[in-house]
Amino acid sequence: MVLETLTPAERLAFVLHDTFGLPFEEIAPMLGRSPAAARQLASRARRRVRGADVHSPDRDIARQREVVDAFFAAAHGGDFDALVAVLDPDVVCRIDAGAGALLPSGVLHGAAAVARQTLAIASSTAPKHPVLVNGAAGVVITLGGQPISVMSFTVSGGKIVEMNAIVDPERLRQFDFSVLDS
Repeated sequence: MVLETLTPAERLAFVLHDTFGLPFEEIAPMLGRSPAAARQLASRARRRVRGADVHSPDRDIARQREVVDAFFAAAHGGDFDALVAVLDPDVVCRIDAGAGALLPSGVLHGAAAVARQTLAIASSTAPKHPVLVNGAAGVVITLGGQPISVMSFTVSGGKIVEMNAIVDPERLRQFDFSVLDS
């Protein structure tokens, strides 16, 4: 889980050097960087892994919901600063868009990157239905009565530390959304 918080370059430099013992002179060309830059990436990753504060989720579902609601209010209001304020500085956002989607699958790191992406795709007209996803606050976003996204949030210390969004139509068809009709 901690490794997922690293950038791809940090993760590669760290794992190849610290786990497999490759010298930085061999790692550098893989990263398109100098050996000194590869060494710095591994060092930064090592510090982050050692000092990793694995966030334990807030247990109060009502408080989680408040934070998620504040996230959507800021997104719909186009308020970048309010979005950043509700996100942990090291937030990780994973997007599963599936094959051939307009929005690419991937992982975003950091409050500013997540806020920018959120503002780029925010839609105030799509209804959001509060749900529990794995026991934590989440939402199902619908358009024309059809689910277009399921989002889960990990809230720790009153900040969103992790977000996962499934927008892959194939995966969405596997969920039972009948509870949304009641």
